[in-house]
This record gives sequence, structure tokens and C-alpha cells, in this order.
Amino acid sequence: MSAITIRAGLMGKLHEVNWLLPVLVIVLGSIGVAMIFAATDGVWSQGAQQHVIRVMFAGVLMLTVATIHIRLWYHLAYPVYFIALVMLAGVDFVGVSVNGAQRWFDLGVTRIQPSELMKPGLVLALARYYHDLPEWRVSHIFGLTGALLIIAIPTQFILRQPDLGTTVLLATTGVAVIFLAGINWRIITTAALLASIALPLFYMYGLKDYQRRRIATFINPESDPMGAGYHIQQSKIALGSGGTSGKGFMNGTQRQLEYVPENRTDFIFTVIGEEFGLIGGLVTMGLYALIIGLCMRLAFQCRYLFSKLLILGLTTTFALYVFINLAMVMGLAPVVGVPLPLVSYGGTVTLTVMLGFGLVLSAHLYRRAEMPREARD
Repeated sequence: MSAITIRAGLMGKLHEVNWLLPVLVIVLGSIGVAMIFAATDGVWSQGAQQHVIRVMFAGVLMLTVATIHIRLWYHLAYPVYFIALVMLAGVDFVGVSVNGAQRWFDLGVTRIQPSELMKPGLVLALARYYHDLPEWRVSHIFGLTGALLIIAIPTQFILRQPDLGTTVLLATTGVAVIFLAGINWRIITTAALLASIALPLFYMYGLKDYQRRRIATFINPESDPMGAGYHIQQSKIALGSGGTSGKGFMNGTQRQLEYVPENRTDFIFTVIGEEFGLIGGLVTMGLYALIIGLCMRLAFQCRYLFSKLLILGLTTTFALYVFINLAMVMGLAPVVGVPLPLVSYGGTVTLTVMLGFGLVLSAHLYRRAEMPREARD
């Protein structure tokens, strides 16, 4: 096959891509560049420049992944999961520690957070698992046990780092995929009852002291306004001070006086709220809602379960990113260190989120292609 033929085939596939999704993703990435620029007092080299490069690189990766046939991603599902799992285990031995948390590999030029790579890896593995699983085993104890093991093993590694936010996000995504696979409602009800019993025990014996303090602060942030409650208090002040239309780009006084910590990463929405007000916040949330709604629409256009679960699982991960971050910034959830995807500064998160959208586009692009099925009795 000549290079011209390959190029023509690639361009043809790119033409068939649903371009609304990449456009919305790039718009959010551009908002991220502007907000990081504002959060760093207009110093281009302190985050905005790096975010531009990361969004551009991840955008190329997204489109490259989109053109790869969905059957290849089906065959790579378990290998991707196990590679991410090995990397998670390796963090315990050669990972670098930042602020008491050991979550990263330091490659010199950049850092990689394996827990972020596990998010698409987990969805790929569960989508293939349920695609291969006979329908009668979806609600069977052995079928359910296999899915729970796929979820439990990486979450245990992540909880040890410690990273409660990612643990909650990953576990919730996994449970959502199990639900979407069509599990029996009786099992869901039983699981909910067991969870209501297990959560208090997990709170007492599974969380570290600082994590329990964060939850206590969430319930009553005024109890320690200059300590554990500082983030939430200052975040609310910054959001409220923006009013309806905001103070204007680069004019946020809370940002200039550095009252809100981590305002280019986890708390970047406070910069949007203060400088562009309620209108800016609603526009940003509207863009996220459009992406989530579009992805759900693409999922239901797919023919096979693997593609449907892959898109819905990745969409769930993205939606949880947004929901947890916004709830945290608004004081509706404890501070757990979850960034605002595509807007917050962070290389691995940007890369994995856009990799996920590449998988979404691939699943939709090849939505009618025949899929293999390694069914088990």
C-alpha cells in the first residue's frame, strides 16, 4: 500500500470524525490557557505556555487515537490496564513524593501520574470484560466478582499513595460501568445497603487523620477558618466577589493578593468566577454539559456493547472530574485534590482526558464495524 493511499485513507477518516467534540475540547483548553495566564499574574512562562503545548500535543494524540480502529483498542484493553497497574505498583518503589504524597514518576523533563493513566485503562478493561461476558453472567456472583476485582486492585494502590479524590473517582467510574452493563436491581439495592454500613467503618479506619479533618471542615468550615477551612472559605469569597459579570480579566483582587491557594490548578474555577462572574461560570459549566451530552449521544449511536460502555465509562470519568472539582470549589464537597479537566494546569490529566476523547471518537467513528467476542461459558 503506497504512502499516498495511506494518507488518503487517514484524511478520509479524519473527515468522518465528529468535529464538534474536538472543537469544544479545544475551546475549554483555550479557556484554561487564559485562566492560568491570569492566575500567574500574566507571566506566560509560569504555566500558560506549558498548557498551550500540552493541549496542542494532546490534541494531535486525540485525533491519532480517533483514527485507530476500535477493534485494536478492544485487543489492547487488558494490556493497557495491566501496564497502568504495573506503573501504579512501581510508584511505591521509585515514585517521587510531593507534599507527603507519592504519586508520580519523575522523567526529568516532566512527571507522570500513573493513577491518571489508570482511568482510561480501567474503562477499557471493564468495557471488554462485559462485552465478552455472556448476558446471563452479568448479574451472577462470579461475573460481578471479576468486575469488582478489576476495580479494587488499582484503587487499593491509589489509596496507599494517598489520593482519596482519585480513589473515589476511579471506584465510582467502575461502579457506573457495572450499572450500565445491565446488572440486576436487587444487587444494586443490596450493594447500597452494604455500602451504607461500610462507609462509617471506612471513615474511621480507612482514612488518614488529615482526610478526616477535611471532611469535618467540609461539614463546618467556620470551625477552623485559618487552618483546614481556609481553602473553602477563600474560594467562596472569590466566587462571590465576582458578582454577575465579574471584575474583568486580570482584575481579580482575591487572585492578585493570593488569598486562594492552588488557583492555577485545583481552584482555577475561582479565577473564572471572580474575573467573569456568574456569567463566566455558567458559560464554562455549559461547555462541560455540552461535551457530556454529546458523548452520551455518540454512545447510543454505537452498535456494540464494548463501544457503548467505553464511551459512557469515559464520559462518566470526565463528568466526575467536573462535578467533584466544582462541588469542592463551591464548598459542596470536601477538598480532595481533583483538578478541573482541560482548564486546570496539569500535564498528565490533560493528556489522559484528551486520550479518552480520542477513544470516544474512535468508538463512534467505527460504530458499525464488526466486533470480536471472546465469550466464556
